[in-house]
This record gives sequence, structure tokens and C-alpha cells, in this order.
Amino acid sequence: MLFLYNTGARVQEVADLRIEHLELKPPAKVHLHGKGGKWRTCPLWDEQLKHIQALLAQRRAAPGEPVFCAPKARPLTRFGIYKIVRRHGASFDTQGPKSRRVSPHLFRHTAACHLLESGVEVNVIRSWLGHVSLDTTNRYAELTLRACEVSDSGISTVPRPRLAWKDDKTLLDWLNSL
Repeated sequence: MLFLYNTGARVQEVADLRIEHLELKPPAKVHLHGKGGKWRTCPLWDEQLKHIQALLAQRRAAPGEPVFCAPKARPLTRFGIYKIVRRHGASFDTQGPKSRRVSPHLFRHTAACHLLESGVEVNVIRSWLGHVSLDTTNRYAELTLRACEVSDSGISTVPRPRLAWKDDKTLLDWLNSL
């Protein structure tokens, strides 16, 4: 689940992920094979890197083998990933007029919204998520702004973008290396 949030990956991209698609030396990154046969690269957080290294240390795996496996080293399918997310996330489901079920896509949406709220430029988010059209990414922006626009008191609660990423030398170096 951390990987889904860290990368904003589609569930099928996670199911198709192979060890050879990981670059575990700093700055760590993952190459995701997305829709339309297109590849994109996403950075991996240090915490995510530790979890992946621990996961891979548990088994002797060759570069072409899947990163995420079910018992007996069988690759997880997108349905298996969905089942895991539902099992662990069901207690966070919301009911009522704005009901929401925790699903793998919710992690993708949340990653996009958090990047947007952190002041990351929409074109960078588009690239990060592997969207062909900026219109697709703009849907996340519209949803985020609508959710934050006005509180019950009538006071605007739209967050001011924090541009902390501009001070992150590691991230900027990685982006410049692309």
C-alpha cells in the first residue's frame, strides 16, 4: 500500500513490476510500464526503499521476477492487490452521501492530491502519474479545490501551496537527471 501511495501507480503497473525495474541506489527510483506501453520513472522515498529491500532480502529473486508476490513466489495479480488493499482498508471506508471505499485507485488519487496540495506543478504530476492528457490530471486539481473551497463558516479554506519541494536538493537533483 505504501508503494501505491509513493508512486501513484496503477494497480496493473504494480502487478507487472519486476525487480529489474527498480533502481535501489540513491536516488532510488522505479520504472513503471503504464498504459499504451509507455514507461515513466518515479522516485522512491527512503522509507519505501527500506521496505522493498527488506522484501527482496526475504527471497532470492532474479531481475525478471516480480517484486510483489503471493505465497510460493507467485506474482500478485491486480485482483490479489485489490483484495489485500480491501482487507486492510475496509475499516476506513466511509458511509453516507459521500461514501468512499478504500481501493488501490484511492492511493493514486490521494498521491495526486497531496502532490498538488504541496505545490507540485500540474505538469510534473501529469508526468508522475503517466497521464497523456493534462485534462486528466486537472480533474484531480478540480476535485481538490472543490473539497477545500469553503468551510461551514463561509471562510475559504483553500490551502496556500507549500513549495517545500523547491528546497529538496535530492529531489531537484533527481528531476534534473531525467
